[in-house]
Amino acid sequence: MNKKRILTAVLQLGGIALLVYVDYLLKELAVEHLTGAGTKVLIPHVVGLHLTQNTGAAFSLFSSSTSALSVVTGVVLVGVFILLTVVKKKPLIYDVLVPLIIAGGAGNLVDRIRQGYVVDYIRTLFMDFPIFNFADILITCSCVTLIIYLIWEMVHDHNQKKQTVPSKEEPAS
Repeated sequence: MNKKRILTAVLQLGGIALLVYVDYLLKELAVEHLTGAGTKVLIPHVVGLHLTQNTGAAFSLFSSSTSALSVVTGVVLVGVFILLTVVKKKPLIYDVLVPLIIAGGAGNLVDRIRQGYVVDYIRTLFMDFPIFNFADILITCSCVTLIIYLIWEMVHDHNQKKQTVPSKEEPAS
């Protein structure tokens, strides 16, 4: 591994650790200030804070399988980080977004291991939507951005190939 890749991996690990810590602090503040408080409105009709314990994954899926979720999440996070550091040629956007996804997954994994559930506290007031947290925002926004990038890349590659294909003209007779 060259110096640039080592530096990138160190920065990514540092960023992941920092974001996991921020997620932990936000969840601790939520527990401290929202326990038994119901919903506290931040922006009327838009967003509020409401403490809940989620034993499952997104949308409370697999809520009776917390241990299995923890193992699967841990294995996936380690695998993704290994791929991130081993693959040599990749767009810069991967070096930014994948660590954000890892940080979000790790933040929720810390909760599952420590407490058996994930602390969620952000509630949308303009629609009926599951309550979520900072780690979920990291995962969701990064995944959506990555999907948009991948679609853009596919369209761009398709257009490039289209331009390089020679046209089939009939020879003059």
